[in-house]
Amino acid sequence: MATAERETKETVLSVKGMTCAACVSRVERALKAVHGVVEAHVNFATHEASVRACDVSVESLTRAIGSAGYEARVASGGLDEDRVIREKEIADLYAHFGVGAVLSALIMALGMTHALWADHASARQMHALMFALATPVQFWCGWQFLKGAWSVTRHGSADMNSLIAVGTLAAYGYSTLGTFAPQLLGPQNVHVYFDTSAMIIALVLLGRLLEARAKGRTSDAVAGLMNLRPDLARVVRQGKDIELPVDLVVKGDLVRVRPGETIPVDGVVKEGHSRVDEAMLTGEPMAVGKSPGDRVFGGTRNGVGSFAFEAIQVGSETVLARIVEMVRKAQGSRAPIQRQADRVASVFVPIVFALAALTCMGWWWAGSGFETALVNTVAVLIIACPCAMGLATPTAIMVGTGRGAELGVLVKGGEVLERAHKIDAVILDKTGTLTVGQPQVTDVIPTTGLAKTELLNLAAAAEQGSEHPLGEAIVRAADDPSKYAVVDFEAVPGQGILATVGGKRVQLGNRRMLGRFLDDGWVSKAERLEASGKTVIFAVKEDRFVGLIAVADVLKGEARETVDALRQMGIGVTMLTGDNSRTAQAVALSLGITDVLAEVMPGDKAEKVKALQSAGKCVGMVGDGINDAPALAQADVGIALASGTDVAIESAGITLMSGHLSGVITAILLARQTMRIIRQNLFWAFAYNAVLIPVAALGLLNPLGGPMIAAGAMALSSVSVVANALRLRRFRRV
Repeated sequence: MATAERETKETVLSVKGMTCAACVSRVERALKAVHGVVEAHVNFATHEASVRACDVSVESLTRAIGSAGYEARVASGGLDEDRVIREKEIADLYAHFGVGAVLSALIMALGMTHALWADHASARQMHALMFALATPVQFWCGWQFLKGAWSVTRHGSADMNSLIAVGTLAAYGYSTLGTFAPQLLGPQNVHVYFDTSAMIIALVLLGRLLEARAKGRTSDAVAGLMNLRPDLARVVRQGKDIELPVDLVVKGDLVRVRPGETIPVDGVVKEGHSRVDEAMLTGEPMAVGKSPGDRVFGGTRNGVGSFAFEAIQVGSETVLARIVEMVRKAQGSRAPIQRQADRVASVFVPIVFALAALTCMGWWWAGSGFETALVNTVAVLIIACPCAMGLATPTAIMVGTGRGAELGVLVKGGEVLERAHKIDAVILDKTGTLTVGQPQVTDVIPTTGLAKTELLNLAAAAEQGSEHPLGEAIVRAADDPSKYAVVDFEAVPGQGILATVGGKRVQLGNRRMLGRFLDDGWVSKAERLEASGKTVIFAVKEDRFVGLIAVADVLKGEARETVDALRQMGIGVTMLTGDNSRTAQAVALSLGITDVLAEVMPGDKAEKVKALQSAGKCVGMVGDGINDAPALAQADVGIALASGTDVAIESAGITLMSGHLSGVITAILLARQTMRIIRQNLFWAFAYNAVLIPVAALGLLNPLGGPMIAAGAMALSSVSVVANALRLRRFRRV
């Protein structure tokens, strides 16, 4: 499996010609039929296909899409090119709609004057004039529909273009025949429907124009992130400050930032002091102080100070670039709920053609005449556009994930959003999640004959090789741990460390590791400290117990409010920690948490998640994204709290860039709101067709304008779905 994963390559293609959800299913089937394709997802909102395949050329993929009746090319991945393409599409729609609207209005005006026509000859002339006006609308303004319909028809299929093309050509063709060969239609007076065909095309183009403009807003979050990066950077080379395009900055460059400027790339401050607004990363409004040694990130804005920093991550390696890429992938992803719409869409258009045929035959057999049958058939074809179905899910995901990124909540995709809204149990890691993650030494109690400073320096010397927060606290509290030579450092996961300090074997750890060295008196002292919420570290030197050190990690200010909010949302809360049971219970008591899993080894955390899942819970695991990685991966939704110095974007399905615990609430509420919007969109898309197709078939739209009203309703359905999704842009951070 690992080999297969290494051999697969992801390719993103831009697909041209898709007009509805049925097109999505058709393109996906064509791609999955290519030998070597492992997975293929097509997003109707972005018109992109994401393909994961082994040893498959781009030409093979584009050829497969072409065989399905569509055009494809490798997606640029560049925001500027995407914007140019979108702007050209909107400009073309404006031109086609403008011409179609003007000519349609003229045709309708001529049709309204039919009572003034003096004789049959005058009517023939007026019909000919209407034909002249309708023809460019049918074949220039509506060319994209005709071309699309012909393309899929050649491949034995049908889509929304087919419905529009057949409907408008039927009205146009009947009217043309009635204008130039009326004798073929019988002795009765012939009515023409040039206004119907022309107005349908104009209204459908209006719908597409409004839809294209609205869809452009769904990617505003990515555009906003990309625009944060400045074009130029001030780099110190050969002792001089020179301005260079940001793309020419290389690792190791010394970059100077003046007050109010935007930081171009990621790096480490070397000289100077300032405060930096990192809201674009974390969603937090407060500026962060920066001094030598601190990390800075491209796209963040400097305050009133100035400083110079060494570039350590440039181009696609920067945090901003990684965020943009993650959001783009999330916006192109698919939620499982979309499969419902895809299954319906795959058979929808053939069903509509069957219903249209039944409508025509029904009215014909009822004796209402061919004209009435034609009008109602066209209305059915036009009103049944499945476009809204295709837009229902991807537009909501695009806006939801984009809004999340603006709030510092990075969501990997639609599947994560769908799982997150179901969360009914949350496991919270203690250290660094519920607590600030920077514990402090509170008590140093040596055995007789050993000074406190000596015990602390001895422990700190041993802990210098440790990255554990408790070890770092001991090192910070010591006076001079460096006076001891340290070798043979070894970490025992979940228990402690061993090292040779000054030639003596030193062990530091919890009671599980060193309990055999303790007598009842020291156990009682440790229990009293643990009962107050402190973590006790025991010290052993040369197999002799030499004292204990107590460390406490204060709770985050928002921890209690977050736990209370989760419970109010009906979500069960469990605290998970490798700490001893007494300390864990003391912390849990202060937070009002009753379900506590203590003394859990790092490798066993995932098993605790499994236990909750086996009880039927949808589990969200909240951790720091590094040492909790197995549990984050096992959970239904892993939520990583990232910090500015360690952005664990790949650790979980959701990353909270601010490290603020309340982001868990924001993420879950955003997921719930997004899924609510998706359900609303799908309901109205299905309900629209379920209600209005029978209405059109029964001729109930005729008093209101028949096919023209159908075209307007069809356009409105697509625009309403996108507009409903855009409501997510108003979502606010908790």
